[in-house]
Amino acid sequence: MGPDLPSVHPAQRMSDIAINLVSKLTLIREHWSPRVIAEMNDVQFKLVKLQGDFVWHQHAETDEVFLVVAGEMQIGFRDREVTLRQGEMFVVPKGVEHITRAVQECHALIVEPRGVVNTGEAGGELTAGNDVWI
Repeated sequence: MGPDLPSVHPAQRMSDIAINLVSKLTLIREHWSPRVIAEMNDVQFKLVKLQGDFVWHQHAETDEVFLVVAGEMQIGFRDREVTLRQGEMFVVPKGVEHITRAVQECHALIVEPRGVVNTGEAGGELTAGNDVWI
């Protein structure tokens, strides 16, 4: 074996192991609690389980990407709603107020810069811890 690796953030290590989304999702127990699975530059890839309604919020400084891994979700805007099914994605532009919801449990990948708070400036009981890795 080679020398021990220094203690570094998981995202800073080069790995030859693929990230299995289904396996990672089994580690998530709570709805609305995004967990980081990878990072590229300052962008994080987060898995989340959604069910029910989230909160109306916006992200003033960044776009937000949702890609549905399993199930179906809706992204509501004040004037319309977009439905996403497995394999579909949508980019919510920065500064646009939105709400996410899923009638039945949905699994999604969120792509956004490091440090983005899931509830934006709305806050509340659904605000998840930031930079939590699985």
